[in-house]
Amino acid sequence: GGWLRYCVPAAHGGAMPSLDSRALVLLRETLAYHSPLADFSFAMQGLGSGAITLAGSPAQQAHYLQGVARGELIAAFALSEPEAGSYVGAMQTIAASTDSTSATGTFCLNGNKTWISNGGIADFYCVFAKTNPSGGTRGISAFIVDANTPGLDASRHIHVMAPHPLATLQFTNCNVPATALLGEENGGFKLAMRTLDIFRASVAAAALGMARRALAEAVHHARQRRMFGQTLADFQLTQAKIGEMAALVDSAALLTYRAAWLRDTGQARVTAEAAMAKMTATENAQRVIDMALQLHGGRGVEVGSKVESLYRDIRSLRIYEGATEVQQLIIGKAVLQE
Repeated sequence: GGWLRYCVPAAHGGAMPSLDSRALVLLRETLAYHSPLADFSFAMQGLGSGAITLAGSPAQQAHYLQGVARGELIAAFALSEPEAGSYVGAMQTIAASTDSTSATGTFCLNGNKTWISNGGIADFYCVFAKTNPSGGTRGISAFIVDANTPGLDASRHIHVMAPHPLATLQFTNCNVPATALLGEENGGFKLAMRTLDIFRASVAAAALGMARRALAEAVHHARQRRMFGQTLADFQLTQAKIGEMAALVDSAALLTYRAAWLRDTGQARVTAEAAMAKMTATENAQRVIDMALQLHGGRGVEVGSKVESLYRDIRSLRIYEGATEVQQLIIGKAVLQE
């Protein structure tokens, strides 16, 4: 449908001159309203290739981004590890250089990544690994690793409560050329954070779309369901719940749109605003969907009902791309520094 063109800049087949957060937000909100899995597929094309858009060489951008925009290449973002989720500096995957300044130089990757969306089906991965093991977050670099690279095993799939392609990536003496280095050596952490700044507000939008759908389902059910000689919507308790749900949806929407607007209008880093949007929208959506399910009664927990699937779909959004607790820390530190 051409929607994936919004994941890359116009110079490489995209729909707009640069990555536009407002476009990403509106698309994710709309897709998530109808199908959280469709939203995920769209989002991962952007997140998985975002580092290439931000820091890729002209050759890297030309090779990968057009395929992403056309849906011919599936992208993935490989940052998390078993012992390095919320604290990226604890990552243990190593990329050892072998004369990376020469045309024939390589980096040898060893370690593993986990909870990788599109793991096992992606055509390439933007992988973050330590080129300076003692450097903490300042020793991380980014690499583009094609899925068919020898030494990369993406066969260990992770099964979760809602449909989502996830896998653990194992790197065993996985050699990539020096040209696979993405951006500056040891500049990977900042690149990862810049990428997440763009897409964190779009996670909020996905939650917003699911919350809007839950509210719509609750309103429709309340109008149709008859009990005690009237509809469920006639009860004041129902009206109060729907009023609360509507307020939760709108408050999430305003924070989400603000974060996207601030980034698109060239403000300074909007990390705190994106964190506020992500935290509020995902937490509010969880509450809205739970209330919608409660209004459906027994039908709400029936497998196959829309609110039942939304109840499972929303849960991971409060964790990935920074759990709610991480967003609270980001916001708190920003307030204390003002």
